[in-house]
Amino acid sequence: MAFKIIVMGKEMKKIILFDLDGTLIDSTEAILESFYHSLSVHNEIDNITDEMILAQIGHPLQAMFSTIGINDESIDKHVATYKLYYREISCAKTFMLPNAVDAIREASHFARLGIVTTKTGHYSRELLEHFGVMNFFEVLVGFENVTNPKPHPEPILTALKQMDAGIENVWMIGDTTLDLEASRNAGVNAVGVLSGYHNLQQLSSFNFIILEDSLEAIRYIAKEG
Repeated sequence: MAFKIIVMGKEMKKIILFDLDGTLIDSTEAILESFYHSLSVHNEIDNITDEMILAQIGHPLQAMFSTIGINDESIDKHVATYKLYYREISCAKTFMLPNAVDAIREASHFARLGIVTTKTGHYSRELLEHFGVMNFFEVLVGFENVTNPKPHPEPILTALKQMDAGIENVWMIGDTTLDLEASRNAGVNAVGVLSGYHNLQQLSSFNFIILEDSLEAIRYIAKEG
């Protein structure tokens, strides 16, 4: 049965941390186009497929380029080229996922909200401002704000530190095993969602509930103690 935590006569709000890509937004087109732009600029486009790139979403860009076969000495120039191009096209070629805005609005009625993403935080903030939802979030922790990205617990713990909060009554919502593993490592609750890049079989390797999208996740969390 759901219950409320009361501290010194006040209701303590839940904290909900959202991943971004595949959880709240769909930036698949922008990511793929930016990758292929960088690969073309640096003449390394051979044998790279959409599937290879999409399988790595959720990891830092450096790791994504490395995994698809880019030599270590070339990765930094690829990342720089990718970021410049991505910033130009990201707002036009990124979309809020169905039900995502409703999920954010409903969550704001009973929880404090944050974003924990492996995307560059500066660009993520620009996207959320573009969609008119950044004002719902107290914190945004991106790649440049931590030393160790997900699945390390540091991004989640950094967000909680900025919110002056412990790990009690904290939930992470994400679409990849990186989100769920980071939640487990940080000692917080999590809900996996099927709106993004990892499937039910992948997400089920962790002992967290799996739902269709962020709105279902929010409505589940609202009923939980």
